[in-house]
Amino acid sequence: MSALFEPLQLRSVTLPNRIVLSPMCQYSAIDGVPNNWHRIHLGRYATAGLGLIIAEATHVNARARITPGCLGLYNAVQEAAFGEIAADVKQFGPTPFGIQLAHAGRKASADLPWRGGLALQGPLAWPTVAPSAIPHDAGWHIPAELDDEGLAEVKRDFVVAAQRADRAGVDLIELHGAHGYLFHQFVSPISNRRTDGYGGNLENRMRFPLEVFEALRAVWPKHKPLGMRITGSDWMPNEGLEIADAIRFAARLKELGADFVDVSSGGVSARQKITTGPGYQVHFAEAVKKATGIVTMAVGMITESQQAEAIVKEGRADLVAMARGLLNDPYWAWRAADALQGEVHVAPQYLRGRARGVDTPRELVLKAVR
Repeated sequence: MSALFEPLQLRSVTLPNRIVLSPMCQYSAIDGVPNNWHRIHLGRYATAGLGLIIAEATHVNARARITPGCLGLYNAVQEAAFGEIAADVKQFGPTPFGIQLAHAGRKASADLPWRGGLALQGPLAWPTVAPSAIPHDAGWHIPAELDDEGLAEVKRDFVVAAQRADRAGVDLIELHGAHGYLFHQFVSPISNRRTDGYGGNLENRMRFPLEVFEALRAVWPKHKPLGMRITGSDWMPNEGLEIADAIRFAARLKELGADFVDVSSGGVSARQKITTGPGYQVHFAEAVKKATGIVTMAVGMITESQQAEAIVKEGRADLVAMARGLLNDPYWAWRAADALQGEVHVAPQYLRGRARGVDTPRELVLKAVR
């Protein structure tokens, strides 16, 4: 049996296999509302045989967005649009539908990547907030340091967004605590220079993200999974976060009821020095899993079926999340199932294209029905 194609149970949600569509910003929303682009982009993965679909970073208020083209979940129009997409995805396959809730912090108010991705200027820009009044890089906005009222507002925004996600039919939430966005900014000493109870040592720096997580766990239905994307390294030795910090953070999340962590890295400073290559971040997920026992998701240039199979089979991670690989080949799971002799869901409309050897399309339909 292929380990990659074994189901995984997270509370009441069954993932049919271990292949996850990683959240990928499309920068194509209008006023934060998902549109036809998102319906096509996410909808095509509904029939792709994946274990889990996670919609891109979806922001909890307008000023939390990375760019003007980013998704939001802070009004009824957005909620209704997400509800339609979630219903479409679940109508045509067994793949659960998740969402990544986010706040960009000091990296908000940026231009679209294909227009340079730098901080917006002039009337198009909006004020940003962060743990400390430190800009992301030269030429970026100086964010306002969040005071007690601001912290309470951000927490409320996440709670309300989670409640909207539940009403929209979302099965799973991943909080975004990596890539240099707000929660990562709190945890990292590079971006958090506070002197109050939310700054200083690691325990204090973790405090606000953990408070928000706990608030969401209290309102998010108990039968639905909740987790967080965290960072395994800031790629800045002797200055930033390292894997030992990620382990402590994951352990605290687990204590508060987290069902999984998705371990990424980098993004908090333009001075980072990252060494990339196939599976270059998998060892972060492996270390967190080994130390805490929490369900982990590995990311980072996972593109080959045997590579993904080995990660799961060897116990390095429980799930593999793919971005560019699935952009390049939305039906990657079909090819992996062929290579690994795994079973994968195929919509009956597509079975004719899956006939192999002695199987006729009719026989494949009968197998699918059984």
